[in-house]
Amino acid sequence: MASTASTLSWSSSSWLRSFGGNSNEASKLSDRRTALVILAQKKAKKTRKVILKEDVEYLGKMGQLLDVKAGFYRNFLLPTGKAQIVTPILLKEMRMEEERIEAEKKRVKEEAQQLALIFETVGAFKVKRKGGKGKQIFGSVTAQDLVDIIKAQLQRDVDKRIVSLPEIRETGEYVAELKLHPEVTARVRLNVFAN
Repeated sequence: MASTASTLSWSSSSWLRSFGGNSNEASKLSDRRTALVILAQKKAKKTRKVILKEDVEYLGKMGQLLDVKAGFYRNFLLPTGKAQIVTPILLKEMRMEEERIEAEKKRVKEEAQQLALIFETVGAFKVKRKGGKGKQIFGSVTAQDLVDIIKAQLQRDVDKRIVSLPEIRETGEYVAELKLHPEVTARVRLNVFAN
């Protein structure tokens, strides 16, 4: 502690003499010495640990744990409600929420894999179109046509935006892809024939 503190002492008698005070008063006060202790202080903590409640551009995503400057938190993140100071209770809640989200993602992926298995085991979906010359058909087979056939045969609702079809303008066998999940894609065969 000796390195962080320095002691200054002064005699009141020397101070009184400089102003031309009485020497008797100076001798009375000379017995009293005052010590002034100065302690070095640490710099104040200027960062805060926060959890983002929503995505913040150039900072991070929702649920991310960050160290931010105290002024940025106090002046921007707190008033707009985009962040919250980290507490042990909040960390526990955040972990539980992450576990719940992970379990939900796993469940959705498993459902998509089961649905993909159903689509691939069905076999080929048959599509009838009015025929033209040779193998040509009138019009083309679209994603909406495939969605309607799946709904009619399997009673499953499928969004047409997840269906990827090659351009079909002739009779024959084709393969369509259904992106059921970012990691699960089902391949479906189509038999197009003219009636």
